[in-house]
Amino acid sequence: MNCAHITPSNAMVQANLLLVDDETAFCTDLQNQLQAMGLCLRAATCCREALQLLAVQDVDVVIMDMQMPEIDGIQCLRQIKQHWPEVEVILLTGHASVQSGIEGMESGAFDYCLKPIDVRELLDKVEWAAQKALINKESKTTDQDRGVAGQGE
Repeated sequence: MNCAHITPSNAMVQANLLLVDDETAFCTDLQNQLQAMGLCLRAATCCREALQLLAVQDVDVVIMDMQMPEIDGIQCLRQIKQHWPEVEVILLTGHASVQSGIEGMESGAFDYCLKPIDVRELLDKVEWAAQKALINKESKTTDQDRGVAGQGE
């Protein structure tokens, strides 16, 4: 895939999304809405479950609530970025302030959305995050290919 051909709209359709939120009704509703739009979306109810999915599934963008039991969104974000730096994360904050969203961005989040979610705003952010994630993935693959080719020289 040529990075120049990855546009936000086609990236969103190609991207694998992971929704992480402990509010089951919200998670189910948002998952149904996004899947109805043709997006590939999995869901997890906590950070531990999300990390387990990330270890075995191809995920490009994580949409994650900041307030969760055991491991909050900021701590989970840091673990995701440590192990999967090419994955982009959009934080959802309803219990916290805009300041929490900014703290998340300083910790490596792509962006944040305030709850209650404006689905169109979230989709706009997912489009751009998906484009960046797919470019990150393509660049990583290209760099690895160069490293393998360069080792024999």
